[in-house]
Amino acid sequence: MYALADCNNFFVSCERVFRPDLEGKPVIVLSNNDGCAVARSNEAKALGIGMGAPYFKIKEIIERNNVAVFSGNHSLYGDMSRRIRMTLAEFAPHVEVYSIDEAFLDLRGMESEDFDALAKRISARCKKNTGIPVSVGIAPTRTLAKIASKLCKQYPKLRGGCYMHRAEDIEKVLRKFPINNVWGVGRKMFAKLQDRGINTAYDFTQMPQYIVQKMFGVTGLRTWRELRGEACIEIAATTDTRQSISNTRSFSQEITQREMLAEQVANFAAMTAEKLRKQRSVCGELHIFAVTNRFRDDQPQSYASTIVHFSEPTNSSRQIITAAVTAAREIFVAGYSYKKAGVTALKIQPQEGIAYDLFGNNRDREKELNLTKALDDITAKAGYNSIRFGIQGSGRIRMANEHRSPCYTTQWGEIPTAKIK
Repeated sequence: MYALADCNNFFVSCERVFRPDLEGKPVIVLSNNDGCAVARSNEAKALGIGMGAPYFKIKEIIERNNVAVFSGNHSLYGDMSRRIRMTLAEFAPHVEVYSIDEAFLDLRGMESEDFDALAKRISARCKKNTGIPVSVGIAPTRTLAKIASKLCKQYPKLRGGCYMHRAEDIEKVLRKFPINNVWGVGRKMFAKLQDRGINTAYDFTQMPQYIVQKMFGVTGLRTWRELRGEACIEIAATTDTRQSISNTRSFSQEITQREMLAEQVANFAAMTAEKLRKQRSVCGELHIFAVTNRFRDDQPQSYASTIVHFSEPTNSSRQIITAAVTAAREIFVAGYSYKKAGVTALKIQPQEGIAYDLFGNNRDREKELNLTKALDDITAKAGYNSIRFGIQGSGRIRMANEHRSPCYTTQWGEIPTAKIK
């Protein structure tokens, strides 16, 4: 059996933990630079605020309905996610973090458990320990567990936990479950299924296996098999290493100068290199992009991007920043106003056992390692951004966060205080 623990409206729930007065009221959380709505309470959804709706387009709805607005506070959300994971680890020998608000639990070997009671107990413990409502679905496969967790959100009487295992119950659920809401069914796959009249998860399970494999390959067949109760997506052996690391942001003001773009990209690259080292990984490629404001019809539009290949995998801040800045300068085109940019590390692998270039310079590698270690040591003692490369400028990323809540759990100066009258 597998469990999927899914935090309900996670970003909104994190804000409500420290603002209980907002329970039952419409709340939204904005993306980086206060660009668009990325999290909405159920009350906000009822007002017609859609996922990804640009802030300037929904401002009238917000003001008319007294919607509480927060800038993304990812320091807070990351710490609350960590606390959720610590709680989940009490219930299963292995927990796989799927995203900041979702995690799978491997329950194999625990068949003597009352899984329905366990699901509800996990949900209740998470709520007690963190204040975050968590929906826990348990089922024979990971795909079915995701569906079971969604049922918890639809039906409050389940009290946060749903154990879905009997064949007749699974069929009953799948007959009503929209195929586009199934984990693993993307837009292209959904369009093809619609063309064949496949509207529900059950309809999909009734397709012949050879047709599924012909149309959607191994990935689609795996989803088909999981929906039919055959576990074929294993819990990952390790959950610490991400396969790509991205740092992207929208800017508070549009950038029209090459060196200003280079400075921002340098800061994204520095963050990317630091994250690689934290998970003891290196990357073989970087993807760098810069895009204009798609909501500005009065301006020319552009999406510029490029991929940089390293001769040897690296996590060196100097090498990654140099490569990213060079690429940013190359893709910049005068006359465009860039609103967003980013850096993504690709071809990630563990830093142990790297196959270095036979003809590479060992002395240069040693110098690079020493420089990187010195940077990390200084940062560990003096704090984040205490030392940086000149191209990073002030080290600050141009962002707007007018509605940010305090970092209640990660900044000493912002820890909430209680007064006894």
